[in-house]
Amino acid sequence: MRIVHTAQADCEVRIFRDLHELSAFAAMRFAELAVTCVEEQGRFAACLSGGSTPRETFALLAEEPHRSSVPWESVHIFWGDERCVPLKHPDNHFTMTSGLFLEHVGIPASNVHRMRGEAAEPRAAAAEYQAMLEAFFSLSRGGVPRFDHIFLGLGEDGHTASLYPGTPGLEEKSALVVAQYVPQREQFRLTVTLPVLCNGADVVFLAAGETKSHALRSVLQKYDHEQDVPARKVRPVDGRLSWFVDEAASAELTIQGTTLA
Repeated sequence: MRIVHTAQADCEVRIFRDLHELSAFAAMRFAELAVTCVEEQGRFAACLSGGSTPRETFALLAEEPHRSSVPWESVHIFWGDERCVPLKHPDNHFTMTSGLFLEHVGIPASNVHRMRGEAAEPRAAAAEYQAMLEAFFSLSRGGVPRFDHIFLGLGEDGHTASLYPGTPGLEEKSALVVAQYVPQREQFRLTVTLPVLCNGADVVFLAAGETKSHALRSVLQKYDHEQDVPARKVRPVDGRLSWFVDEAASAELTIQGTTLA
């Protein structure tokens, strides 16, 4: 693993040999934060991503030493987005995460807070999830939840969660959760908004594979001729931002001040 500084990034970038090494470190980060937060504040609230990149991280959390070391009874799981598909559909983020992880660690069902992507009316499901966030975090009017830990992915077009280029959710400033049609996927999605992502205490992007290399460069190293990308807009106002990437994804980065770790 290398900890590096890139030309224009104001965050920590860790480059791993491959997805397996990346996943092991991401699982360790989750587990260590969970233990610390439970000891200090009595609970740990984590917001997870879907997609293929975090699959191995989730599977590792269900194995030792994490399965026994994390106080799962005090861990609360949320999602940053969900596809509007049936609950048993393989693309459903909750279903994927449950099979790899949640069903194997003894986390109470009441601690798992999923988005109802299967709902007949996506906008009603978004409003329902916002109300749940407001209740769980005891938010006053206009308040924003503060997750202890947020996992995010990176699409080849620079999207994160289900905030795709050109979609209206990118401009949302007041709603915590929106339902929007994503023309790039010809599908409705539920997604938390940028105010939520930018209020996280510890925000970690996971990116692996050569197909992510251009998007990663576009996020971390802004060039005047490149159009802005959604993932670049995630800048925690009072938290830590990290990128865990593999060698293939980092291929286009201009690296400065490389440090071996």
